[in-house]
Amino acid sequence: MSFRIREIRAQRGLTVAQLAGSAGVSSGLISQVERGLADPSLETLRQIARVLEVPLFELFVDEEESSRVAVMRKGEHIEITTPATSITYTRLSKARGTIEVLQGDIAPGGESSTEPRSHAAEECIVVVAGTLSIDVDGSTVVLEAGDSCHYDSRLPHRLFNDSEEKATYIVAITPPSY
Repeated sequence: MSFRIREIRAQRGLTVAQLAGSAGVSSGLISQVERGLADPSLETLRQIARVLEVPLFELFVDEEESSRVAVMRKGEHIEITTPATSITYTRLSKARGTIEVLQGDIAPGGESSTEPRSHAAEECIVVVAGTLSIDVDGSTVVLEAGDSCHYDSRLPHRLFNDSEEKATYIVAITPPSY
């Protein structure tokens, strides 16, 4: 998997040491990731994206198309998994424009994060399979296959799966922030 971390870091005028310090990781790890020698965890990628002030998936290499229509073919999807929270995100849309579409899979007992998070965006979630619980600003909504919800992502939120089967959902985020 290739990342654009070096390119974005240079655009921001940051050294490896500055990025590492602000992201709470070692300079060695940043250097290894930039050279393609290490695969960082989802949480590390989140921290790097936060410091660089870009959506998470902006860190991944994506070939720009000259066409007005951005097509992502089967097999081109970028997937990230975090064992700590038992969640996998697959980007279903190209990294251009003002909307990002992801597929999320959360294992039984899994969660998007241990604590609610917020970011400047809006999200619409459609549950494809299983049962998904969404905590938004202290209120929990339980969605089943076919259900959907929309919320302001500036409110603290997190997703979790209290059921005994995997939950699969599609989320559209605008502007891209994951």
